Amino acid sequence: MRAILAIDQGTTNSKAVLVSETGEIVGRGSAPVGITYPKQGWVEQDPRRLYASVCEAIDACLNAAPDVAIEAVAISNQRESVTAWDAETGEALGPLVSWQCRRTAQDCERLIVEGHLDGVQALTGLPLDPMFPGSKFRWLLDRMPAGRSVRLGTVDSWLVHCLTGGRRHVCDASNAARSQLFDLQEQRWSEELGEIFGVDIALLPEVLDSSADFGRTQGLPGVPDGTPILAAIGDSHAALFGHGAFKPGDGKVTFGTGSSVMTTLPRFIPPRNGVTTTVAWRIGGKPTFAFEGNILVCAASLPWMAGILGLSDVAALVELAASAEPGGPGFVPAFVGLGAPYWTSDARALFSQINFNTTRAQMARSVTDSIAFQVHDVIAAMRAQSGGELGALYVDGGPSQNRFLMQCVSNLIEHPVIQCEAPEASALGAAYLAGLSLGLWSDLDVIAELPRNSHVIDPEPTDRAVLLNTWNDALARSTSRETTANDE
Repeated sequence: MRAILAIDQGTTNSKAVLVSETGEIVGRGSAPVGITYPKQGWVEQDPRRLYASVCEAIDACLNAAPDVAIEAVAISNQRESVTAWDAETGEALGPLVSWQCRRTAQDCERLIVEGHLDGVQALTGLPLDPMFPGSKFRWLLDRMPAGRSVRLGTVDSWLVHCLTGGRRHVCDASNAARSQLFDLQEQRWSEELGEIFGVDIALLPEVLDSSADFGRTQGLPGVPDGTPILAAIGDSHAALFGHGAFKPGDGKVTFGTGSSVMTTLPRFIPPRNGVTTTVAWRIGGKPTFAFEGNILVCAASLPWMAGILGLSDVAALVELAASAEPGGPGFVPAFVGLGAPYWTSDARALFSQINFNTTRAQMARSVTDSIAFQVHDVIAAMRAQSGGELGALYVDGGPSQNRFLMQCVSNLIEHPVIQCEAPEASALGAAYLAGLSLGLWSDLDVIAELPRNSHVIDPEPTDRAVLLNTWNDALARSTSRETTANDE
């Protein structure tokens, strides 16, 4: 059987799946990555361990399907995490600074005070926030050993470097679009942005289409040398592509440690209302754009609350939450500040409107509901900006498999959500892009028709006004200012 080996390198785990010519997953493997918190607000990973976890995931995947012939490799990856390595030896020269990391918050504040916010946002579609790589690249450069020839890159470029034995220094347009150093409309690295952040753009990788020739494998255990790497794309973009959300207005919500809400656009639309504009993917030199809202803490709050309540696991927390009626206390999961559509680094996690009648179940419900409230606010901001209708909305990631959580989302946004059985939407999207290069699938229409097991969850009546009042009150307390999130 012919298949594409798709690597899905995430924040907590690296996964590998084998995707057949019919779009079916015929093998799976995964391995943990590991993550450290050296200081308050600092989040980082070991790039060497990250690559080792990819090799372990591939080994497990291939053992599960030993008779498959690998035609090509595809990559989807965690975004906005960056690292540096020696261009001559390939040695990692620093940590992988995570997308969650806030170590450059003061640097971003300084750039805002200096008046760079509007210019950066106009060129990149992104706000000045430490989530994005521009200031992180500068932080890494300030700590490089003297006399070393340095390369900078996002996770896809680091993986391509490792997979090709150091022969290629490339990335794709979707990952470049999240770097704060890429001019969206010109589709190239920007000298102006490099000067603002203090980054020599000559150190950055060559930018390719998402479906392109990224090189050939060299020394990857279990995979023949010379196997082509034919796709690379950020994981959220890959999920959007994997769902077949190709029509303007179609979108997806990926639920994980954080959450990404994306909707496909008919053209480039400048960002406002707290959402970003990004390259969804680029094929044949032509970018497809999307709105995106990045929620910093999503499912990560669930195991924390399970531990606080002395529950055995997240499943027990969700079961307890489902036993409570909506309308209890409010909870804002601002453990590392708030992302879209608020973008405030100094917000703090809190509960509000607790009294002597508040129960454990209501506390659990307030935490699970915070997932839906954040998605609601991002969707509302997108609707207000685009002026178009929201189309098919897909959900993926571990929490998306829970009917109760997704029903809460559907109720609040008053729109159906499409629950997909396969949790590997990002890996599938990367595989589909590689399949385009191979000629397995001729175009997007053919990919859109590939079989997908899904279930539509329709909204149920709920008193949204009361619920949103509680949520907005909690937000105002968390940020110590009036909340401006849009509601229709």
